[in-house]
Amino acid sequence: MNSSLTPFFKPQGVAILGASSKPNKLSYGILENLLKYNYQGGIYPVNPNAQEILGVKVYPELAQVPDPVDLAVIVLPVGMTLDTMQACAQRGIKAVIIITGGFREVGGEGAEIERKTLAFAREHGMRVIGPNCVGTMDMRSGLNTTFIKGMPPRGPIAFISQSGAVCGGVVDLILESEVGFSHFASLGNEMDVSDADMIAYFGDDPDVKVIAVYLEGVQNGARFVEEARRVSRIKPIVMLKAGRNNAGARAVSSHTGSLAGSYAAYQAVFSQTGVLEVETLAELFNVAWALGTQKLPEGKRVAIATNAGGAAALLADNLSANGAELAELSADTQTRLRSKLNPSAQVANPVDMLGGAEPADYLWCLEQMMRDENVDVLAPVLVPQALVDPLGVAQAWAQAAGQTDKTMLTCLMGERSVREARAFLNRTGVPVYQFPDQVGPVLRAMRAYGEYLRKPIYKPVEPKKADKNVVCTILKTNTGKAALGEFETRDLLEAYGIPNVPGGLAENAQQAVEIAEKVGFPVALKIVAEGVLHKSDAGGIILNLVDKVSVSAGFKQLLSRIRGQFPEASITGAMVEKMAPKGLEVIVGMRRDPTFGPMMMFGMGGTLVEQLKDISFRVAPLSAEDINEMVDSTIAGKLLKGVRGSALADIEAVQAVIIALSQLALDFPEIEEIEINPLVVYPQGQGALALDSRTVLRQA
Repeated sequence: MNSSLTPFFKPQGVAILGASSKPNKLSYGILENLLKYNYQGGIYPVNPNAQEILGVKVYPELAQVPDPVDLAVIVLPVGMTLDTMQACAQRGIKAVIIITGGFREVGGEGAEIERKTLAFAREHGMRVIGPNCVGTMDMRSGLNTTFIKGMPPRGPIAFISQSGAVCGGVVDLILESEVGFSHFASLGNEMDVSDADMIAYFGDDPDVKVIAVYLEGVQNGARFVEEARRVSRIKPIVMLKAGRNNAGARAVSSHTGSLAGSYAAYQAVFSQTGVLEVETLAELFNVAWALGTQKLPEGKRVAIATNAGGAAALLADNLSANGAELAELSADTQTRLRSKLNPSAQVANPVDMLGGAEPADYLWCLEQMMRDENVDVLAPVLVPQALVDPLGVAQAWAQAAGQTDKTMLTCLMGERSVREARAFLNRTGVPVYQFPDQVGPVLRAMRAYGEYLRKPIYKPVEPKKADKNVVCTILKTNTGKAALGEFETRDLLEAYGIPNVPGGLAENAQQAVEIAEKVGFPVALKIVAEGVLHKSDAGGIILNLVDKVSVSAGFKQLLSRIRGQFPEASITGAMVEKMAPKGLEVIVGMRRDPTFGPMMMFGMGGTLVEQLKDISFRVAPLSAEDINEMVDSTIAGKLLKGVRGSALADIEAVQAVIIALSQLALDFPEIEEIEINPLVVYPQGQGALALDSRTVLRQA
């Protein structure tokens, strides 16, 4: 694998700039780790005031470091960064890790130094990890440029973290568990090398079976989507997103200087690209370890073997809550189980072998269940008892796992008495969990990944009509405006093939009557005025006017009311629109996310949209599958498909509107928001009509 990121994990030589002989300094810990874990490349501490550190020769300056050296680790004050980068460039080093903090995350001068450092790196073709990070590890090459105490055993998980402290905490947590990793990468501020870069690199590395990510904020949304979508087809990506609410977002900003985008946009992107989002740090590695060591389950039917009924009951509840179910063991399987187990054992699933269950009992039980066609997943549970040997049971589980291709997830409750058994299982590639409620979320994630792999390859959809010239003219005519009301937005929609309810703009009562006669009674009047965007809230709508007299009077009444309530509003007139037949009211809209771009919205529409919150999101450009999932995940989508005998609605018309609106947003980035509420959907084959709409424009 040829990549500009290879020297961060498999360098021929490493220079430590700012190496210190003091054991309490970070650079001392880095040098100690490079020496400790069998890294075979050159190790070159650089410090003008030292001769030797930890038995290694120290060089007074980088220019005197011998070949080969292709990675520099900078542990110097922030003010020395630019000079040090220049020395690296002169020495021909293209890969740099900046451990030092005090850059963008603190603002001011630090942010300016980071900007200049990035510009220098780009100019000289250099790649930089950090600043404000703890470095990298490669368990195969033995490279460890961190100052973290300890290094995990070799295994399938590559871990990417924007937080160095999280890396250190994870290493300390998993060292004794024997959960194996291929790489660690702490990215810090992501000045240059980003999460997307690292996902792409690990996606192409055959040593990596699964990628686990602690994410605070994405720098380049489009690149992230592209690489996550590509790599998820090759291997699973498991993601823990920090900053999911306002408090979390503020913490992220102060921690790494990241700009936290809308969490709804992140959720949409994860769903669209196959990224498996988890809720906790423990779940991140529980899921990653299972995906790295086990085959994906063929189905959701789980067989439990246990020595404790209570633990099995907890596991069964947790499985059900996460979409799995207990397998129905065949009569033949139950007969074979009964032939060798304790006569008092319960042989229907869960199989309760009682407290004295021996390793041989577990092995026999698992061997019978793995042969049952009704079983997709094996889930043995052990609660330690005085006469039970946990290590012996673990060995029986591992022996059984070696006899089947079926997924096996195990649970050893307890801590002290099962520590050795837990480490043994992980060493043999059999995932083991401490509590029954940790199994269900893992299986849910494994099933979700299998479902993603079965989806069609992503292919964006395009609208049947897209008249960009019309939209350009409308936007140019309205240059300087913060928002466009329904009158202007109707034309934007029509240009992309989205039908509006028949109507027109009237500047006086006589014009209102003429338009009403043209479109046909009854009609509605809607105020058109700058500064009045939500017409229903402002009392700017009159419905069901049935003749010329009521239209004329209603027009005058409407304008008088708005002038009285909003004297600052600039009133153009009123829209006169035909009263549309009743149908299902939905909302279709777009809000431009600062990280990922156009975020499409769909859900139940009308005046109660904010109260109902029946909304789902996807980020454009969309595939047909994206649109189907967005619609199907809402109550509105279920109503479109008909409930309790009601007619099937025109779902294709709704899909066409979503496609057109998303393309409009992609074509015109100056549109910050656009919304159709309501879009009235009629029975299948009868289409849909936009009854009201508005647009918010991006301001300079």
